[in-house]
Amino acid sequence: MKMDKNFCRSATFSAVRSAASPHILLVNPWIHDFAAYDFWATPLGLLKLGGLLRHHGARISFIDCLNRFHPRLPDADPSARYGRGPYLKTRIPKPESLGDIPRNYCRYGIPPEWFTADLRSLPQPDLVLVTSMMTYWYPGVCEAISTIKTVFPEVPVILGGIYATLCLDHAERVSGADIVIAGSDQTRLFAAIQELIGWTVTPGTDPDDLDALPFPAADLQQKIPFIALLTSTGCPFSCAYCASGYLNPKCRVRSSDRILEEIRFWHDRHHVRDMVFYDDALLVDAEHHAIPLFEKIIDSGLGAMIRFHTPNAVHIREITDTTAELMAGAGFQTIRLGLETTAGDRLDHKVTEEEFLAAVSCLKSAGFRKNQIGAYLLAGLPDQSWETVEAAVETVLKAGITPVPAHFTPIPHTDLWPASVASSRYDLESDPIFTNNAICPCRKEPFSWEPLLRLKRLINVPGFQTE
Repeated sequence: MKMDKNFCRSATFSAVRSAASPHILLVNPWIHDFAAYDFWATPLGLLKLGGLLRHHGARISFIDCLNRFHPRLPDADPSARYGRGPYLKTRIPKPESLGDIPRNYCRYGIPPEWFTADLRSLPQPDLVLVTSMMTYWYPGVCEAISTIKTVFPEVPVILGGIYATLCLDHAERVSGADIVIAGSDQTRLFAAIQELIGWTVTPGTDPDDLDALPFPAADLQQKIPFIALLTSTGCPFSCAYCASGYLNPKCRVRSSDRILEEIRFWHDRHHVRDMVFYDDALLVDAEHHAIPLFEKIIDSGLGAMIRFHTPNAVHIREITDTTAELMAGAGFQTIRLGLETTAGDRLDHKVTEEEFLAAVSCLKSAGFRKNQIGAYLLAGLPDQSWETVEAAVETVLKAGITPVPAHFTPIPHTDLWPASVASSRYDLESDPIFTNNAICPCRKEPFSWEPLLRLKRLINVPGFQTE
């Protein structure tokens, strides 16, 4: 944990007032971007902290700037599109440094005046926790913190999350938070809370025992369109483009009994049908982890009532006839495969084209339809040609499933970061705004719509449903 220059001032905030049972406000900030859509996005880390702090006696409130079910919006069915849906958006000026991009820039989420009204409707909190997601979304984080500070000028704000962890120095300089915490170690948060408001927490759970942790405070949402399930943390792979190992260096696993208990809880108590696996490695060590879980879901009868989705992708080599049949029986509806690249454009050697085709065959034999199965393909890698991306798309189309381009985001602390910096027309190290995948940041030539439109035309062939 690093304290910014405001920490000495912040440490004097309301230490006595909040020592007994503090009121802690959780805030999920806006997205500022050229495009955004809710593909099962939820601030799981923030809601996990909310559950943990509530377990230790704090009073917790939650405001979601991305709330698609805000009371001022027309009623919407949270189960439509399996819980996914568009955010409310407002066009705003794009950052001056991205003036060369011929795209509209928007604030995604509720209008600022709604956020201000929601803040004023609450009793003044003792502390505000703000999360952060993509590194280049930090302008929305800064706007949210500025609004919080305007409404509650005497209340300290702690910023955490992905942007705070990957770009700690930048977040300390520009976010406006009183403290920025990198990583997910709960002891850092407890120490910061004690420094700021005098509330001492003696952890009652072992942070390494995932079964001992309370469920995330997802019930604080006004509607629960889906539940994000995390059955494990960390990933045994070290892919050059991925920061999973930096964000979650420990591989830990929950028991299948505890996971089943959580699924039952959200379905029975809150009538949630869509469950979304957030794991980086759901099927790894399937014999001891995923297979027992899927078998218990089937035996419990929940497979007929729950729809499961894997937006984070599953590892192709782990898909066999057995796992595919169990996934079908357990109620999986959306399968995403982590293909990433194909022959001639190989980034790593996790999977061969033959293994990919075998996995697709297993899934189809188990009853999955082509529009339920998609393969992520990385596009916009350093020195990657559009022709190799198109060849990879054609490979997926020939396999009879949906190609899903994942436009590459350069991420600090990954093995591909130096190559990304070298290949970009921007100074990536100077500002996370330049890592936005919508601007094709790893290209020397100016932004052009032509290759993106050509790729879209290739994918949108009859019979294929794309995201």
